[in-house]
Amino acid sequence: MAGKTVTRADLSEAVYQKVGLSRTESAELVERVLGEICDSLASGETVKLSSFGSFIVRSKGERVGRNPKTGIEVPINPRHVMVFKPSNVLKAHINGEVASGED
Repeated sequence: MAGKTVTRADLSEAVYQKVGLSRTESAELVERVLGEICDSLASGETVKLSSFGSFIVRSKGERVGRNPKTGIEVPINPRHVMVFKPSNVLKAHINGEVASGED
């Protein structure tokens, strides 16, 4: 399943070709959208993009881990992780199915 990786430049080019903005304006638009998503996630908000999915920040508590080489227990500090939950529409699209309704 090794496919092409879509970059910011690819997104900017797609906006340029499909929307008709200049290349500079397209790049700025992509940067602003991605920046807004990053800022929202950094402040702990959930970002939901209809028919695409949700980016969710979860808090993981402190737990005890084990060094596999020595077997010594070490504390793993609490942290925040981001998870992505795809919508049913996106899942259906990826699997080549027709989605029933929006998510």
